[in-house]
Amino acid sequence: MRRYARTLVAFALATTVAAGSAGWASGNAQQALTGPPPGTAAWRADHALGRELPDPGRNTPDEVARFFRGLTAAQQQALVVSHPLVVGNLDGVPVELRYQANALSLQASHDPRYARLAGSAGQRRQILAFDPRGRGQVAEVFGDLRTARHVAVVVPGSDIDAGTFDRTNDVYGTPAGMAKALYARTGPGSAVVAWAGYTTPVGLGIDAATGWLAEAGAGRLTRFTDGLAADGVPEPAVFCHSYGSVVCGLAASRLRAKDLVVLGSPGMRADDVADLHTDARVWAAKDATDWIGNVPNVEVAGLGHGPDPAAPEFGARRVPADDARGHTGYFAPGTDSLRAFAAITEGKAR
Repeated sequence: MRRYARTLVAFALATTVAAGSAGWASGNAQQALTGPPPGTAAWRADHALGRELPDPGRNTPDEVARFFRGLTAAQQQALVVSHPLVVGNLDGVPVELRYQANALSLQASHDPRYARLAGSAGQRRQILAFDPRGRGQVAEVFGDLRTARHVAVVVPGSDIDAGTFDRTNDVYGTPAGMAKALYARTGPGSAVVAWAGYTTPVGLGIDAATGWLAEAGAGRLTRFTDGLAADGVPEPAVFCHSYGSVVCGLAASRLRAKDLVVLGSPGMRADDVADLHTDARVWAAKDATDWIGNVPNVEVAGLGHGPDPAAPEFGARRVPADDARGHTGYFAPGTDSLRAFAAITEGKAR
């Protein structure tokens, strides 16, 4: 009876938002960025190497990786210079070439939102993806993916884009801040990727209550981890914050991950761990002061994201989070949750 009542309440709230706040909700509606990277048309038309280049919309990351392994260093550099936006965003391209390509794209950008992403002299940032379209999408690496024995990927939630990727307020609610904190805790034998590679919801409108942006993000995240594997990077632990856990839930069955960790999750669009159809170990963290606990864990007519992954009946392994504070405190230094995240990344947690 209690669950039925919660369902009715959730449906009523959702209907009120959709009907009574339609102007506000539609004003925040986002169009998911999908498909191949910018510059693909010129890439497809380029036959300077005397052979077709791999098609960003058709070839798999494994096929892309094989193609690049068959090129000379000079040929690789020619593609970096001629097509930086494609090389920098094409999963399966060696990470070093992606760093170079994205550095060139950032240098060529005149948008002030992206100036800091280029880094300063002598301190170039390791930008693994940079797509300037729309609100902008970015991925950054902390550590050395080539030598790392343990790798993690951080998937953020709502209100994250190139402009808020590494904002200085609410640092541990940003992908860069979360990744930096995790890398600092794990040390030089690890590498952590801050992945803001999908269109996130803005605010608490209909986008945040539905799964359409998460579905598009799930495809992009899956291809991204396939690209890491194709380049010889160890299978990562994937950390999914807030709406990012909806992305990870929809991607789980085909996501290359040794661990799947959700924190501050509104639901994963799955009934329980078995419903995720993944071989990864599934973990969940939620602190008592997180406002996400006030969100009804239901899914009705496409609204809502289903059961709470931190509830015992979901079947996830529990991450201690009693000393985390609020919705963005899970990666704060000194917390039990950050210590547990580091242990998961390094394969020490059981």
